[in-house]
Amino acid sequence: MTAVAPALPTAPARRWDLLGRGLMGLNSAVTFVVFINGFFLMADAADDRLMVEGWRTFGYLVFSAMWAMLAYRPRRVPAIWEMVIFHKVAAAVLAFTILDTTEGMQSSITDTSVASLTIFAYVVCRGWESWRVLRGADAPAHSPAKAL
Repeated sequence: MTAVAPALPTAPARRWDLLGRGLMGLNSAVTFVVFINGFFLMADAADDRLMVEGWRTFGYLVFSAMWAMLAYRPRRVPAIWEMVIFHKVAAAVLAFTILDTTEGMQSSITDTSVASLTIFAYVVCRGWESWRVLRGADAPAHSPAKAL
C-alpha cells in the first residue's frame, strides 16, 4: 500500500507575488532610511529622551530587516508576517487614541499605511503558507520529518 502525499498549496500568481514582495521591499527600504535618520534625531535629543530615541531608532532596523525577510522569502518565515501586522495595527490603534499630539497624527498615517500594505502583501503572497515550513511540508518524502 502506498501513501499519498498531500498536495502542496499552489503558489500565488507571479504578478501578485511580485507586487506583494515589492511592497515589502519598499517598506524595508523606507524604514532603513528612517533608521539612518534616527541617528540624527538621537544626536539632537535631550538627555532624558535619548533612550527612547535610541530604542525607536534600533527598532527601525529590526523592522527593516523583517520586511526584507518577507520580501525575500514570503512563504518561508513563519510568524514574521503576523508579528509585523500585529505591531503595526497596535501602533496605529494607539496613534488614533492620541491624535491631538504631533506623534499621534504622524504615526496614525504611517503605521496605518504600512499595516495596510503589509496586510495586502500577506494576502497576495499567501503569507499564511509560511507555517507549512514548521509542519515539514517542504521535507523530502523519505525524510523522517515528513512522518511527524
